[in-house]
Amino acid sequence: MTNIVVGRQEILDSNMSIHAYELLFRGQDFDLSSKDGSSEATNQIITDTILEIGLNNVVGNSKAFINFTAQNLLEKIPLYLPKDRIVIEVLENVAVDLRIISALKELSNEGYTLALDDFQMSSEWRPLLEFAHIVKLDVLANPLQETLDLIKELKPYNLTILAEKVETHEMFELFRDAGCELFQGFFFSKPNTVKGRRVGVNQLAAVKLLTLVNDPDVTFSELASIVSQDAGLSYKLLRYINSAFFGLRNKMESITHAVSYLGLNEVRRWVNVLTLATLSGKPGASFQQALIRGKMCELTALQCGEQAGNLFLIGMLSSLDSMLDIPLAEALEQMPIGEQMRQAILFQEGPAGDILNDVLSYERWELAHENLTCLSPEELGSLYLKSIEWAKDAFGQL
Repeated sequence: MTNIVVGRQEILDSNMSIHAYELLFRGQDFDLSSKDGSSEATNQIITDTILEIGLNNVVGNSKAFINFTAQNLLEKIPLYLPKDRIVIEVLENVAVDLRIISALKELSNEGYTLALDDFQMSSEWRPLLEFAHIVKLDVLANPLQETLDLIKELKPYNLTILAEKVETHEMFELFRDAGCELFQGFFFSKPNTVKGRRVGVNQLAAVKLLTLVNDPDVTFSELASIVSQDAGLSYKLLRYINSAFFGLRNKMESITHAVSYLGLNEVRRWVNVLTLATLSGKPGASFQQALIRGKMCELTALQCGEQAGNLFLIGMLSSLDSMLDIPLAEALEQMPIGEQMRQAILFQEGPAGDILNDVLSYERWELAHENLTCLSPEELGSLYLKSIEWAKDAFGQL
């Protein structure tokens, strides 16, 4: 896995639930814009990365969309990977000839799922529609009406249409109504703002709880009392602490015992996680991203020699706009945080802001060194994989 940086981007269904992930990768020894470099990169990620760290550690139980070049396909590289776990994504720069058609048809007959990336209707690519399964449309590449016309043209085929580069909820709704079934882009991590939307009563109660729990002067006994007064939170916290995630030898039967055993900061962290989970009525994609971001901020701070105390919460709260569907500045007005933390979240200012900036840059796959302030892309990539694994285990217990 030397010099390879791995990322992933969510692929959602029409209910905004995670359907799959596209694997992203880059490295200093190859250039994905060149055909030879792309082939080398794909071969290397399969042999040195996926087989080494395992698909489950990157995408959980979901499928992985993986880019394949013409040379990869002719060499039948996909056969090294399980057909029930991957989607073969055929890059748009593949020159479709009889050899490629034959190779793809063979893979389809073997039971592999084929996706045509950045598809444009042409005489060259039309034969692939007879045995491909998914067509990916870059919705920003052409005028809107051309894309909508292409969707109509594709409807007679037995295909799933995936709209990629969907950046807003309005775009999501437009292409969903037009017939697309899968969606890729950053729209789910942005607020679906509706004029006049108010925070619900249950959400206000959660905000009040967060205010009390994150009071820097709160004591052990006060924290135990605050949590104990919320029967639902007490139950969830004890169930969580007694789960396999913590691996405790003795069962915790009281909040006071849990606070004493785990410590003030650790219990505060999990109260924050559980309470923030109740704030969002969204599908799990937004909250999973918040968990990964929070953990990655914390790990990055430790790696950069910064105080990691508030970085987990900073990462989590930076996703609050997508959880509540209100602008981030408005959401933070109701949060129990100081001005430095607020500036770090809103404007990536100060040491904590630098760390959040690095994590956000990694999420957006903006890995040029001028976008990063602390760690290299390779170092961030290692922390990203650790954060995914941690968040997967944590989310699974919620």
